[in-house]
Amino acid sequence: MRHLMLAAGIAIALAACGDRQAADAPAAAGPAAKPVALEQVELIPREALFGNPERANVQISPDGKYLSWVAPLDGVLNVWVAPAGDPAAARAVTRDDARGIRQYFWSYRPDTLLYLRDTGGDEDFHLYAVDLASGESRDLTPYEKTTADVVAVSHRQPDAILVGMNDRDAQWHDLYRVDLATGERTLVERNDAQIAGYFADADYGLRYALRSRPDGGQDLLQREGAAWRVREDIPFEDVLGTGPAGLSVDGATLYMRDSRGRDTAALFAVDTASGEKTLLHEDARADVGGSLADPRTGAVQAVSVNYLRDEWTAIDASISADLDALKAIGPGEVSINSRTLDDRTWLVAYSAAESPVVYYRYDRPAGGGAGTPTRLFSGRPALDGKPLVPMWPLELKSRDGLTLVSYLTLPPHADADADGRADAPVPMVLLVHGGPWARDGYGYSAMDQWLANRGYAVLSVNFRGSTGFGKEFTNAGNGEWAGKMHDDLIDAVRWAVDSGVTTADKVAIMGGSYGGYATLVGLTFTPETFACGVDIVGPANLNTLLATVPPYWASFFEQLARRMGDPRTEAGRDWLTERSPLGRADRIARPLLIGQGANDPRVKQAESDQIVEAMTARDIPVTYVLFPDEGHGFARPENSKAFNAVAEGFLSTCLGGRAEPIGDGFAGSSIQVPQGADIVPGLAEALRAHSPEVRH
Repeated sequence: MRHLMLAAGIAIALAACGDRQAADAPAAAGPAAKPVALEQVELIPREALFGNPERANVQISPDGKYLSWVAPLDGVLNVWVAPAGDPAAARAVTRDDARGIRQYFWSYRPDTLLYLRDTGGDEDFHLYAVDLASGESRDLTPYEKTTADVVAVSHRQPDAILVGMNDRDAQWHDLYRVDLATGERTLVERNDAQIAGYFADADYGLRYALRSRPDGGQDLLQREGAAWRVREDIPFEDVLGTGPAGLSVDGATLYMRDSRGRDTAALFAVDTASGEKTLLHEDARADVGGSLADPRTGAVQAVSVNYLRDEWTAIDASISADLDALKAIGPGEVSINSRTLDDRTWLVAYSAAESPVVYYRYDRPAGGGAGTPTRLFSGRPALDGKPLVPMWPLELKSRDGLTLVSYLTLPPHADADADGRADAPVPMVLLVHGGPWARDGYGYSAMDQWLANRGYAVLSVNFRGSTGFGKEFTNAGNGEWAGKMHDDLIDAVRWAVDSGVTTADKVAIMGGSYGGYATLVGLTFTPETFACGVDIVGPANLNTLLATVPPYWASFFEQLARRMGDPRTEAGRDWLTERSPLGRADRIARPLLIGQGANDPRVKQAESDQIVEAMTARDIPVTYVLFPDEGHGFARPENSKAFNAVAEGFLSTCLGGRAEPIGDGFAGSSIQVPQGADIVPGLAEALRAHSPEVRH
């Protein structure tokens, strides 16, 4: 599903996969046992938090020959490969010198690795193949304005993959079989039926597809000869929780996440011949999430559900001992990054809320039973021993009785006994997630640790409209942008004030994408609630937002229109206008910092330009930070560090927390400050030192 999720989270995701430590469990590495003042807590450098990880996204090749990961090459993230038994012999196999490579995966063709790369954040991701023997890298989608959609990679067809390409029609992806050796593509299906997504079997036979309808629902289609027939109806209210989740290698079983006739999405196994459905797992609290499938058969073996934390349940008893062995690594969370085709070796990532990711190799015994995890390396060794703090899950209540799963991070001097309760009020940042059809989770977060280390409590709230908690909760956000969705955030702030976490005059609001919009709403619809706001790639004008979405969002547009307002109708345009912060710019009375990528294809630069121009015309101060080589968020660490250097100086002035001096924090960054450089202490001077000709 293509939606307005914050792409800046890529940088944070590279840092670690998060821990899900329960609120009543002891912290794995709590802060000092006696109260401390903030100045006694070590200041963690921005470089350690937001610079390049030493290693990230570690995988093992299907044949078990290689370990691979993403790591810096001349300061830019690239893919490295090493013999599985000798990680020290790693070599870079890509040579990107721009924004870096983050998405890659192994094919089943020997010594062939695939990766995705866009240009300057434009999200026109091209798919490349690297031949490890020759070192040759080939663009498999060498067409302008094309976004590759990888549909299938199969061990039964190792020399080819299925890829959707939208070079013929920007809105819809035609389906091609691509030869990995030559790059030659062969048309499998011209997408004249406005198919939103294809599902193929292990031999690349088309089996199912999804097609969006004008009512916002979807048709699940089944292949019959050369044609498609409607197999099932997915109503509008169920679209975000219902759809194919996998197909067994033999094609006999279709796995479906399904919320129809229920609230939370459950996982079903569907007999493709008879249509008979078997319930595999359900949870009344939350939707089923991830799953593990046998690499040889495609059979689902385990399922996760994330309510307060991610919890895995074995469906296949043969891996129960493996899951138990991995759980014993520590109180944090384990994720399985990849598995060899023979399923003898897994590559595992372990993380806790107060410690970044550590990678393990897990070898399974031939006779079954528990295997042995072997520690490989830490993703961010620069953070070892740093004063990282726990994150605490909460169940808050909205004014109309909804349960809002939320997460609280406290600075060490405000929670000396590490019980998750503030010893004294401190300034707080309300950190709002993007989407909004996404969710906050529990675990390691560079952003939360950074803010806590600077002296702020951090509160993240799964407001109505967030996904993962059942369709009723998600659909409760329909038509509620700047309405009840915002009320939920305000209710959470009131809880924090009433609970002694913070005081009413010391709360900032911050977020990216939808979270940036929520920030603008906070400063325009409730202008006295927040002391200041930090908006990252947030839309200010919902009419222009929907008028400029990428063309390949066509399959999702009806969802946007029904969940927000329909720009094709007068009533819809009126709603979008009324819920747009731009029309209330004259009400902004508190400091605002805006960050924007010039190449953002989702929330275009014009969104930030409009609100800045409206404020400037009214002599309302605003600081505007622009990156000409970024898109929907700041992927280059140099730019992420630069923006956060500005943000922590801004927050320090507004809330009174501490800040690491900007110093050389702009080194290598493309930062421009078209407006308001004089508002943040030291910013104008740092810009002049960075480049005498930089815009500010």
